[in-house]
Amino acid sequence: MARNKSLNAAIKARKDEFYTLLPDIENELRYYKKHFRGKSVLCNCDDPYESNFFKYFAMNFNQLGLKKLTATCYNGSPIAGKELQLFPIDDESDRTAWKIEITEVADMNGDGATNLSDVEYLIRNNKNVLTRLKCNGDFRSDECVALLKETDIVVTNPPFSLFREYVAQLMEYGKKFLIIGNQNNITYKEIFPLLMSNKIWLGVNCNKTLEFKMPDTYEYWNRIEDGVKIGKVSGITWFTNLDHDKRHDEIDLCKRYTPEEYPVYVNYDAIEVGFVSDIPCDYNGVMGVPITFMHKYCPEQFEIIGIGLELADMNIIREKKGKLDGGPRLYISKNGELTRMYERVLIRKKKND
Repeated sequence: MARNKSLNAAIKARKDEFYTLLPDIENELRYYKKHFRGKSVLCNCDDPYESNFFKYFAMNFNQLGLKKLTATCYNGSPIAGKELQLFPIDDESDRTAWKIEITEVADMNGDGATNLSDVEYLIRNNKNVLTRLKCNGDFRSDECVALLKETDIVVTNPPFSLFREYVAQLMEYGKKFLIIGNQNNITYKEIFPLLMSNKIWLGVNCNKTLEFKMPDTYEYWNRIEDGVKIGKVSGITWFTNLDHDKRHDEIDLCKRYTPEEYPVYVNYDAIEVGFVSDIPCDYNGVMGVPITFMHKYCPEQFEIIGIGLELADMNIIREKKGKLDGGPRLYISKNGELTRMYERVLIRKKKND
């Protein structure tokens, strides 16, 4: 058994083949249903043997009005058959990359509802639905890129260690997407400019501690359910470029500005706001706020100026302090001492409230 910090260490070590639980998928996808009618969906990091993303879209294929559903995976499915048990496995050592494509899910019960048995019947009776990939299933391979080009919306949990590369590919091909990442991805130099320019934004559920299914080979886990290891990972956040209503909810601003409560940074002309709930309603200058601000960011209410990592003038700190605590950050002066702040997003109100 391991604590969360051990699981986060697994992410850093690029051992991050985690499988999202169905309730967490349903809890986010319910805000985007209007986007899927008549669209093709690709889950290109989702082994159809175990993916709950595939399960969600297969079971809601008709309700969402999908045109097509495609799921692909890497070679070597580590927990094959333990999640969906849809496909017959003749050889337990056979874990080559698969592709599944669905264009129709018949209502076998005649009640208008789609259940897993309907999908299983379709797969078992149509050999063209499930095929082997020629490549190893890597989302960067030519075969998988060709599938990406043909799709409308990508929904998946990509490897956390490849998040930068994965998003770069989606942007390169101009795809709509809804994917899982970590809150710290907000600060990445490849990701923050996309957030700042409103090319992508955060989903509804942000900075959550979620449970994931882990392969048997993982030493990091919290509990076992039905023979499968379950581990908790903190900071889980959805990233998307599909619009949702909550993105346009303005933050209620109740506090008022005073110089004593909102100090100015030593190395950037902006005031420090320690909590999103403390953003003053009567201040129109630049403010530094925690990255959790991005969870509630309303583009009609605020303009994003930048991030402390890029804007902080470290020459000022070197002159005043000499020795630095770490990388570029914003500092405030407190009781004559310079205090290094956590990463801050620099924002300004677009209008008076």
